[in-house]
Amino acid sequence: MTGHASRVPATRRLPTGRDVLAGLSVALILIPASMAYAELAGLPGQRGLYVAAVAPLAAALFASSPYLQTGPVALTALLTLGALVPLADPMTADYIAQAGLLAVIVGVTRLAIGLFRSGWISYLLSQPMLNGFMSAAAVLIIASQLPGAVGIAGAEPGVLRGAVSTLANIQSWHLPSVGLSAVTAMIVIGGRRLHPLVPGILIATAIGLVFSALSSDPGPLVGDIHGSLPAFAFDLPWAAFPTLLLPGVVIAVVGFADVASISQVYAAKERQHWDPSREFVGQGVANLVTGITGGFPVGGSFARSSVNYVAGAQTRWSGAITGLAVLAFLPVANFLSPLPRAVLAAIVISAVAGLVRIPAMAESWRIARPQGVVAWGTFAATLILAPHIEQAVLFGVLASVAVHLWREMMSLRVVGSVDGELLLLRPEGVLWFGSAPFLVQEVNERVATSPDAKRVVLDLSGLGRIDTTGALALRDLLEDVRKTGLEIVVRDVPDHAVGLVQSVGGFESNDT
Repeated sequence: MTGHASRVPATRRLPTGRDVLAGLSVALILIPASMAYAELAGLPGQRGLYVAAVAPLAAALFASSPYLQTGPVALTALLTLGALVPLADPMTADYIAQAGLLAVIVGVTRLAIGLFRSGWISYLLSQPMLNGFMSAAAVLIIASQLPGAVGIAGAEPGVLRGAVSTLANIQSWHLPSVGLSAVTAMIVIGGRRLHPLVPGILIATAIGLVFSALSSDPGPLVGDIHGSLPAFAFDLPWAAFPTLLLPGVVIAVVGFADVASISQVYAAKERQHWDPSREFVGQGVANLVTGITGGFPVGGSFARSSVNYVAGAQTRWSGAITGLAVLAFLPVANFLSPLPRAVLAAIVISAVAGLVRIPAMAESWRIARPQGVVAWGTFAATLILAPHIEQAVLFGVLASVAVHLWREMMSLRVVGSVDGELLLLRPEGVLWFGSAPFLVQEVNERVATSPDAKRVVLDLSGLGRIDTTGALALRDLLEDVRKTGLEIVVRDVPDHAVGLVQSVGGFESNDT
């Protein structure tokens, strides 16, 4: 059931029957998935259930997209792990408290971006950088889940080290867990390819529970899940705030890339307006609430949003239905205690396998080598800097900016011709503080190599943009040329730069 032809405006206030169906459909796959993502983040599985209950409820109050499903996601969970591992041991009380503080920082950052109408910041992350980071993050996530997928309870510390140790010690693998992981992955991936509404995660979870009940050696299990409801707690470890500020800001911005992508896709399909600033507010509130209820940072899920959309969601309240369904499940959550951890590990691996974007990075290298360097450099930096992968994000952003500035600097060229005593020069590209020295040098060389020229005309029609430094450099250049006894004028100043040129002064032009 899709119901695309009968969609109603996202601003409708009351949920519809289809919202209820869509919200319940998402909740069925979110319940086991949320536990898997919590453990990926280094937290007890029950914390994932808390997040799965409160985040969709809070986000629904302010969401712009009626289809976006908010909650725990793999990338944000990995970023959480990377931010907290240097500060505390996973699963401990200190670690859990700092996860809540990190969520609050993410929430405040996103809320501020949204309230100041700065949602455009989500577009500043270059695609090559994101491809490199996402691919390496997916590799790290898969590596972190390998020990659990093969039934090893205590792997060596360090994500990559633990994965290498696991692969090198095949004799220690728990074969029933390996088989269960393989079955889970096939069901989850196969069901997703068959149709988004096929509840692969739910089916795999049910199979895991049956296997655990029938097997005498099911491998490591989830264990007891207390049937308590999330409680508000404001006594967060504020002393860790300075250390967690940078990772929190990185999670807030990078994690929103998926939110933006999801919302844009469905807004385009339904020809609906989507407001990124408003979505930042919704995501900010969701993180704030999860932070003060013992959770961890959250984001938008493409897979669950797809289920929500295909199941016929019509308003943003479908997310609230999902949260209410998970909330109602909490008192009986101990039902999942005999679930083998291999199932949770395979769910996470299946969710992120598609994020390894090697073909996209290869294409970046083929199309433009500098962008390929950004993609592969970010990929390598993410793996090398793990678990501090937020630093790899900064590396990728700086590399993208450096490539952009280098291309802008190299894009300026000067075309010239001599007609008797007239020297005509036409700079093409962008005249900004980085390329201004090149223009000055090039014009001086052309003047020096044209001894018969008495008059110089500088045609600016080929410039796409002129910044203040470029205009000042151009004015000084004209003065220097005039001191040599030559007449020099400018013509065809771009419309956007006319006011700037006039305010700077020193120009003699036949059109300004």
